[in-house]
Amino acid sequence: MAVLNSAHIIELIRKEFRLEFRQKTALAGILLYVLSIVFIGFLSFRGGIRPDVWNALFWIVVFFAAINAASKSFFAETRHKSIYNYTLYSADDFVISKIIYNILLVWVVSGCAVLCFGWMINFPVQDFSLFVLILLLGGAALAGSLTLMSCIASKTGSSYSVMSLLSMPVCIPVLLIVLRLTRNAIDGLDMSVSYSYLGGLLIIDVIILSLSFFLFRYLWKE
Repeated sequence: MAVLNSAHIIELIRKEFRLEFRQKTALAGILLYVLSIVFIGFLSFRGGIRPDVWNALFWIVVFFAAINAASKSFFAETRHKSIYNYTLYSADDFVISKIIYNILLVWVVSGCAVLCFGWMINFPVQDFSLFVLILLLGGAALAGSLTLMSCIASKTGSSYSVMSLLSMPVCIPVLLIVLRLTRNAIDGLDMSVSYSYLGGLLIIDVIILSLSFFLFRYLWKE
């Protein structure tokens, strides 16, 4: 693997943030989606919500918000932009910058979802430190998977819907693990009970990053 150029990675991440704050519509639409779904949940569960329902609803909101956030990673890249980036950056620098940016974006969306759920519905989590760790590792796994699927779908000329369909089987193992871990955090179980699941989530993060490096080199040349 080629040596990563940190200056190029930082430059690409800054470019993504500049484009995001210049347009504003994409991030605003994602946050509006989160707020709308949580508000519907507030109207539906005024009598109280069971912890398992809260758990499922929370990760449904985060997952589909992450799809909306990551889907524009490569669909916004025109052929001319791709050729220009190809002449300036290596494949590894480019894909790692996309993954880091999407991880940060998913973390922001997850944080907004936590605030909205706590404000409008409730926040039944007892072990907050474990919950934060779940958000960090789970958000990174979802962002990495969705970034790779966005790249594959864009190179084949497919639409956002195809990208969503490709993402489902890849993200299901991640969702199953984070649902179990979040349940442990809600019940306030000892951290040692969650070590094996946290290790599995960390392994998934490493696998996704490795696959992104390996596969993107071939997609980068197309």
